[in-house]
Amino acid sequence: MAKFTLPKNSKIENGVSHPMPTSNGRTKSFKIYRWSPDDDRNPCVDTFTLDIEQCGPMVLDALIKIKDEVDPTLTFRRSCREGICGSCSMNIDGTNTLACLKSIEEVKDDIVIFPLPHMPVIKDLVPDLKNIYAQLNSIEPWLKSDSDPKNIERKQSPEQRSELDGMWECVLCFCCSTSCPSYWWNGDKYLGPAVLLQAYRWIADSRDDYKEDRLNALNESFKLYRCHTIMNCTKACPKGLNPAKAIGEIKKQIATNI
Repeated sequence: MAKFTLPKNSKIENGVSHPMPTSNGRTKSFKIYRWSPDDDRNPCVDTFTLDIEQCGPMVLDALIKIKDEVDPTLTFRRSCREGICGSCSMNIDGTNTLACLKSIEEVKDDIVIFPLPHMPVIKDLVPDLKNIYAQLNSIEPWLKSDSDPKNIERKQSPEQRSELDGMWECVLCFCCSTSCPSYWWNGDKYLGPAVLLQAYRWIADSRDDYKEDRLNALNESFKLYRCHTIMNCTKACPKGLNPAKAIGEIKKQIATNI
């Protein structure tokens, strides 16, 4: 029989339980992934029980309450708390989403919170996003034009502007890319749904003069064609966008324009 040795720190252990001292209201348990590079311990799951009647309605509110009142060492990203910055993306109840948009009431049982899957972890719920931001930079996500606007705005018709709907709303939370098995397997080469959505946002922009160059740069077996239309990306997007459709449009543009 073959034997396999799991990598160090691959086993998740039971962590510390923080029960609610006393409560006359409704309580909820939050099981949260913990790992720190400052010690040699395996990852663990700590359990925190809160009176949810003394807490805001969203999972992010609970995380902030835990950090403020129970365990100040709990580490996570957050910023605006309005679902427009993408900072608080994490895996909640088995689904990648934004903690500021995930209601506590949506989850019937204990709320299990992990960092975005298949990403290196810096600490607790904070993934290392250096690689995916480097990939984003590689597609040059800014307007490229040879024409001189002469200090005036670059105008678009309403029809041209509507071509960007469903793409400009992306908050770069990367819930879609970290839900994609193709990105799990080939994240070093495949750009993933979030970056390809951003790439198509500029390909579709009527003001950009480098459409052909952008398409040529993407026409590569790993950068684009590792997408197998699994559709996890579209299902996971907390903003209701459709990265799979954008990827399909890029493939269509390459087939018809190059």
